Amino acid sequence: MEQHKIDEYNHRHLKEHQRKFDFVASEITKPGDLLKKLEAFQIAIPSWALGTGGTRFGRFSGGGEPRNLEEKIEDVGLIHALNRSSNSISLHIPWDIPENAASVKSLASHFGLHFDAVNSNTFQDQPGQKLSYKFGSLHHADKAVREQAIAHNIEVIKYGVALGSNALSVWLSDGSNFPGQLNFRGAFQRTLHSLQQIYESLPDDWKMWIEYKPFEPNFYSTTIGDWGQSYLLASKLGTKALTLVDLGHHLQGTNIEQIVSLLLMEGKLAGFHFNDSKYGDDDLTVGSINPYQLFLIFNELVEGMDARGMDHATGIGWMIDASHNVKDPIEDLLQSVEAIKIAYAQALLVDKSALVQAQLQNDVAKAQEILQDAYRTDVRPLIAESRLRSGGALDPIAVFREQNVRGGLIKQRGEKTVATGL
Repeated sequence: MEQHKIDEYNHRHLKEHQRKFDFVASEITKPGDLLKKLEAFQIAIPSWALGTGGTRFGRFSGGGEPRNLEEKIEDVGLIHALNRSSNSISLHIPWDIPENAASVKSLASHFGLHFDAVNSNTFQDQPGQKLSYKFGSLHHADKAVREQAIAHNIEVIKYGVALGSNALSVWLSDGSNFPGQLNFRGAFQRTLHSLQQIYESLPDDWKMWIEYKPFEPNFYSTTIGDWGQSYLLASKLGTKALTLVDLGHHLQGTNIEQIVSLLLMEGKLAGFHFNDSKYGDDDLTVGSINPYQLFLIFNELVEGMDARGMDHATGIGWMIDASHNVKDPIEDLLQSVEAIKIAYAQALLVDKSALVQAQLQNDVAKAQEILQDAYRTDVRPLIAESRLRSGGALDPIAVFREQNVRGGLIKQRGEKTVATGL
C-alpha cells in the first residue's frame, strides 16, 4: 500500500473526520495523552489468520491467499500500513517455518514489523512424523511421544531466538473423550514434567505462555482445561511461565473479566488471544458478538495494570487468534484490531476515582452508570485520529476496498490459493 494513496484518501475525508473528532475530544480530559496511548498500543497478527479458515465440514478457499511465509509477512505489512496498530507477527511452527531467519527478519523489518510469540503445534501429526499425537502429546502415556513433543517445542524456541522473539506460546489438545480413558492426576503430572523440560530450555529473557481450553477436540476432559490448571502449572514452573487467556476458550457465561483481574493481580497474566464467540471456540471477529464484555475486560486490564505500574502497550502480550471462513481475512483482521482499540479507548475513559467511590459506598446504580457512560461514548474518531497521526488510514477497510487490494492479490497469487497451515 503506497503511502500517497492513504494520504489522498485521508485528505478527501479530513473535514468530516475533524468535525467528529473535535466533538468527541471536547468532552475528554487530556485527549492528547489518550491519543499517545492509542498510538503506542499494538496488536500482533498471527500468521495463520491471513488465509480463509474453515470448519470440520469443509473449507472454501479465498482468492489471493498468501502461499508462503513471505507473502504472509507482506499481508501483515499491508494491515499495519493501513491501521498503524499491527507491527508484529506471531508464527505457528511448523505451519510457517522460517528457512532463512536473516532474510525473513529483513523482510519483516522492511514493512516495519517484528516477531511476537512463536507457537508450537503438537495437536497435529505432520508429514514424516515418527510418532502420533492421536492420544495426546505432553501428557501422553508413552514417554517417547512426550520426548518428541518436548523436542518440537525446544526447536520452536530456537526458531524464535533466530527471529528475535521472546515468548513461546503452548496450547495442547491433550485430553480425553470418554470416562476412564486416562488418569487425570497422571496426565497432569506428565504434562508438568514435560513443560519443566521445555521451561529449562527457555533463554533468560523469554516467557512461556500456557494456554487453556475447556473442550475441543476432546470433549470429556482437557488436561489444561481452565485458567486454574494453567495457573497451577505456571506457578509450579517458575516466574517465566504465565497464563495465556484466549477469549473463545471458556464455557458460556464465564466471567472472563474476573479471571483477568486475578491473574493480573498475581503477576501471572501472559496476555491475550483475541476473538469472539457465541457458543464455543467460534473464532469470530473480535467484538462482533459481545463488545460490552470486551470493554469490561479492558476496564479490569487498565485498572489492574495501572495498579502495578505496568505499561499498557508492552506489559503483557496482545494478539489476535482467529481465522474465519466467510470473510476476507484482511478485512476481518482490520475489524478485530479496531474493536480491540475501541474497547481499550473506552476503558481509558472510565472515571476511575468516581467508580472507586461508588464501589466503596455500595452505590451499585452509580457504578453501572459510570461504566456504561464510557462504553456508550463513540470513540471511533479518537481511533481514527491516532491512525492519522501515525500515517495510517482514517478508514482502513474503505481504503482496502477503494484500491481493490484483494483483486490485485488475486492477479498476483491466483484465484484458488491455500494459505499454509489451513
